[in-house]
Amino acid sequence: MIELPTDLPAELVPLSWLVGVWEGTGVIDYGEHAFSGEFTHRVSFSHDGGDYLNYSAEAWLHGEDGARTRLVAELGYWRIARTATDADPGPGLLPPTADPVTRTADDIERLRNAEGGFDIEVALVHADGVSELYLGQIRGPRIDIATDAVVRPAGTKAYAAATRMYGLVDAHLLWAWDVAALGFELGSHASARLARVD
Repeated sequence: MIELPTDLPAELVPLSWLVGVWEGTGVIDYGEHAFSGEFTHRVSFSHDGGDYLNYSAEAWLHGEDGARTRLVAELGYWRIARTATDADPGPGLLPPTADPVTRTADDIERLRNAEGGFDIEVALVHADGVSELYLGQIRGPRIDIATDAVVRPAGTKAYAAATRMYGLVDAHLLWAWDVAALGFELGSHASARLARVD
């Protein structure tokens, strides 16, 4: 059974089922000349009182000799999409110019989209310098996101776009990542089944 946190700001309630640390294994299979195999994955969603979830994830291969090879390390932020107001800080270090607003459940309900879900924004940065901005939606225990932008340093491998799906099924976090990379079209790349460990 999943226990939902009760101390989240109203704008995080739709994302509340993600909060925690999740671990499991998955498979990689992408392109004709790319790696195929299994990996171990650890994902953490936490909150610090802001109107976003903190995200971190890492994945690695286990060699026959017991050595681990890191595949990816990511950090980021997940939030319900809404227009910034004078009560929000930013850009940069600029403070808010209006009194803080505590949003209620009714305020958040008004953000529902035409499909009955909530639009979300996910900003991720990888340890190799690649940054991704994903846009998408959450509808109950399912999230579908697609890159709106991918920014990468000149020395990284070709990576053009991605989609991700997250879903809560039988108390497990199911996850799939499709990518357009290394000259291939957008296609299945990796998937995993993760259990909450905290």
